[in-house]
Amino acid sequence: MSFGDKFLYWTAWIFCRGVLSLYNRLTVIGLKRALATEGPVIVAANHCSNLDPVVVGCSYPKKLRYLAKSSLFKVPILGTLIRWLGAIPAKREDAQGAASALKQLIGLLESGENVLVFPEGSRSLDGKLQPLEEGVAMLSIKTDAPIIPVWVHGSFNALPKHAKMYKPCKIVVNFGEAIHLEDFKDKTASAKELRKMITEELARRLLVLKEEIETC
Repeated sequence: MSFGDKFLYWTAWIFCRGVLSLYNRLTVIGLKRALATEGPVIVAANHCSNLDPVVVGCSYPKKLRYLAKSSLFKVPILGTLIRWLGAIPAKREDAQGAASALKQLIGLLESGENVLVFPEGSRSLDGKLQPLEEGVAMLSIKTDAPIIPVWVHGSFNALPKHAKMYKPCKIVVNFGEAIHLEDFKDKTASAKELRKMITEELARRLLVLKEEIETC
C-alpha cells in the first residue's frame, strides 16, 4: 500500500470503528484465535446486513479486501468508506460474474492480501444462516489459504435488508480458529467431495461461533 492508500484506509477504519463502538457498542471476541494464523487468509462471515463488510473490516486489525456490488459505491458516504476500506466493485449477478469474482479474489490472495467473503452469497432475510455456497472452499483449494470463520451478531437488527433506518443495536463479532486445507486432504476424496467437506465444516464452525455469543 502506498502512503496515500494507508492514510485513507486507517482514516476510514478509525472513523467507522469509532461510530460502531459508540452507536452500536461494537464488541469483538476471539480475535486472538484469528490472529494466530498468518496471512494471506480468507475471512468468511455470515451476511445479513450491508453493515457487515464495514463491521468485520473494522474488527480485524489487518486490511481486508473484498468484492462489493457496484451499486453500493454510488451510495453517499458508504461508497466512499467501503472504497477506502478496501472494497472492489464487482458484478456478480450471473455465472460469468461469479467466475470473474473468484479470479479477482485468487489474484488478491496470491499477491499476499487478506480477503473477506460472505459464503452465503447474499444477505439473509431473517438473520439466520443460509446454505453456504462452495466458492470459499474452491478459493481455499486453489490458493491454499486458511479460512477464518466469523459470526456477526446484531447487524441484522441494526440494518436489515430493505431497512430505511440504521438502529443503535448492539453488535458482537466473534472470530474462530482457522480452517486449514491440509486437515481435509484425503487422497481418496474427489475435488467435489473436498469442497463439500470444507463447506460443511465452515457452516458448522459458524454456528458454533453464533452459539458462543448467545450463551456468553
